[in-house]
Amino acid sequence: METLTRAHLAEAIYANVGLSRNESAALLETVLERMSAALEAGQAVKISAFGSFIVRQKGRRVGRNPKTGVEVPILPRKVLAFRPSQVLKARINGETPPGDETL
Repeated sequence: METLTRAHLAEAIYANVGLSRNESAALLETVLERMSAALEAGQAVKISAFGSFIVRQKGRRVGRNPKTGVEVPILPRKVLAFRPSQVLKARINGETPPGDETL
């Protein structure tokens, strides 16, 4: 299985939109930077028919070292979560996306 990279995305923008390679790479970087800045500010990023990225706060909790069994405190932290849309879930499972049924 191949991994989709920034270079692949920039090339796809170049091939489909008609911008130069440099403009395509710059556009991709701008989009990713805007998304990153919004998430850093604690805002959710929702991409229609794809999914939502949200920053969640995890509280302080007690964990265990799996080797020794010793309890270790885990400090509060922020985590990034992704929730796929119903359309994306359907595409991944080879199903017809919701609201796209043909008669």
